[in-house]
Amino acid sequence: MKFRVKVLKTSGETYTADLEADSKTALFELIKGRGDTLVSYVPVDEHAHRFTIRLPFFGIKTHDKIIIARNLGAMIEAGLSVTRALSVMEKQMKNKKLKVILGKVIESIGTGKTLSDSLAQFPQTFSTLFVAMVRAGEESGSLAQSLKVIANQQESSYLLTKKVRGAMMYPSIILLAMCGIAFFMLTYIVPTLASTFRELNVELPLSTRIVIGLSDFLKDNMLVSLVGIISFAAAVYFSAHTKRGKRLLDGVRLRIPIIGNLVKQINSARTARTMSSLLSAGVDMLIATQITREVLQNTYYQDTIAEVERRIQKGEPISVVFSENERLYPAFVSEMVSVGEETGQLSQMFMSVATYYENEVDQRTKDMSTIIEPFLMIVIGAAVGFFALSMIGPIYSLGDNL
Repeated sequence: MKFRVKVLKTSGETYTADLEADSKTALFELIKGRGDTLVSYVPVDEHAHRFTIRLPFFGIKTHDKIIIARNLGAMIEAGLSVTRALSVMEKQMKNKKLKVILGKVIESIGTGKTLSDSLAQFPQTFSTLFVAMVRAGEESGSLAQSLKVIANQQESSYLLTKKVRGAMMYPSIILLAMCGIAFFMLTYIVPTLASTFRELNVELPLSTRIVIGLSDFLKDNMLVSLVGIISFAAAVYFSAHTKRGKRLLDGVRLRIPIIGNLVKQINSARTARTMSSLLSAGVDMLIATQITREVLQNTYYQDTIAEVERRIQKGEPISVVFSENERLYPAFVSEMVSVGEETGQLSQMFMSVATYYENEVDQRTKDMSTIIEPFLMIVIGAAVGFFALSMIGPIYSLGDNL
């Protein structure tokens, strides 16, 4: 059999390769004989691989994946076989893409593959975290429980992201509206007033000259301005997706007042929730940290978890790593992890940390609206005041001199 594997070396590096082995057991022995750790494996099926490449899996909502995990776990716990449970879900599924995927998963299981191997054929839909927890549930005989843990983990992560986006929605809309109004004023209102000032041939204040100059530039170079704005936005977007640009952006987010603390709490909650879910499902500690590193988006946090992996290989307590990185993870994290290591309840301690910081993020996002609203009012008032002094002020001055 041919397998596509992801392997963790003793140095802490990971690599992927295609290996041949007589069975899964032989594959484990082959990797172990090299002194490395097998992170994940997928039997290579040329037909299934071509199908995966062709089918567009974009647009599948997290909510649908949560339903799959929760309902599948409930039906298996009720005594239904995996294929029977999947068939029921396939019939009820309204999302056409997921319906096709579930059908392919059922076919794959029918050929003798496990549920985890079948799900792993669709990495765009089922993440490494999802597949690893399903595999751990299969190996421990607690698949239904693992699926419930997956559903809870994904739901918590989804709600966390939704709360943050919701908190940022209001200021984003206000700022966008301000930019739109400013563009309208500069291209339609200001030119009319500017022509009046030119006819009267009077000396204008510096602020008025700045506004008129900006208006003239936008009016005379509309296309150039639009291209410039789009080019700048595109440059920022693509720079943020480069290794150096992402690193810079991640660092800036951590240093912005208010936002920086929110980023720390979000990543602390995400780290703790993922680790707790994986460990409670029976995933090996080393593999759990490797998967957690993939889940985290901020490169500074990824580096910290990579250091956790190295310390585990050396047999050192991981709480030390968290205590050495308190600029990223608050002291509460290292203290709880230390207690978990001492009592043998690391999964429960991680869950407590996740719950605490998820509640903190919930409260902070609610407070953010209260904090941002007066700040936006000040910005709007300052903008309106500047425009009024620049454009309306000279009109009153002209009236006084008539």
